[in-house]
Amino acid sequence: MAAVKGVALVTGASQGIGRAIAIRLADDGYDVAINDIPRGQENLAILKDEIQAKGRRAWSMIGDVSVEDDVKALIGGTVENLGGLDVMIANAAILITKSIVETTVEEWDKIFSVNARGTFLCYKYAGQQMIKQGRGGRIIGATSTLGHQAQQMSGAYASTKFAIRGLTQATAKELGPYGITVNVYAPGAINTTMLSAPGIPRENIELIREAEGKKTVLGYIGEPEDIASIVSYLASKEAHFITGQSISVNGGRFFL
Repeated sequence: MAAVKGVALVTGASQGIGRAIAIRLADDGYDVAINDIPRGQENLAILKDEIQAKGRRAWSMIGDVSVEDDVKALIGGTVENLGGLDVMIANAAILITKSIVETTVEEWDKIFSVNARGTFLCYKYAGQQMIKQGRGGRIIGATSTLGHQAQQMSGAYASTKFAIRGLTQATAKELGPYGITVNVYAPGAINTTMLSAPGIPRENIELIREAEGKKTVLGYIGEPEDIASIVSYLASKEAHFITGQSISVNGGRFFL
């Protein structure tokens, strides 16, 4: 077995982009901790087996990134079971597709608790652990194309993703002196279950994919592995001079 590059932690790893990132980092030589909420437990178990089959160590934990004690336990468990933390991937997020005038306060608070507060907690406690270790690190979050330019029916979601960009810039400035870089990836439309989120009729999914593809200069939407590839680079030693950035992976999407 090749020497381990370090330890990575991926939230929201049971499916889609998070799953692809976890597999890619295992292929890159990292031991990987994975997390998701209870409904992803079966998929997490399958993913853990896949990572171990690649000759890498894996550890999983069910938990909610919006809950501070869960994030503390997640960071602590990663360190206890895998020996440290070198790469933090704050990927977990939820989507609401609703107009602002119809969005409830409860929906607004829920999406901010998961997307914005969850990312803040991951940044905070991963940063503390990496400072303690004294060997630098990589913190990588998830914004969105909609975190650069919002559209109708995306007000609450886009607001969380704009917030994550600001959080990332501030955290990068604070952690840079410790050799810790902080960046975010900004996907466009990616072929995941998020395209079939509540409020989107299942029979319209293919039409949505086609329409989203037409908004890119390439004419098609991306795959989770396309995001995993940029995360692989941002996690690498070669990316040591990139921090505070939002890297768009969207097929050259334009806005109508």
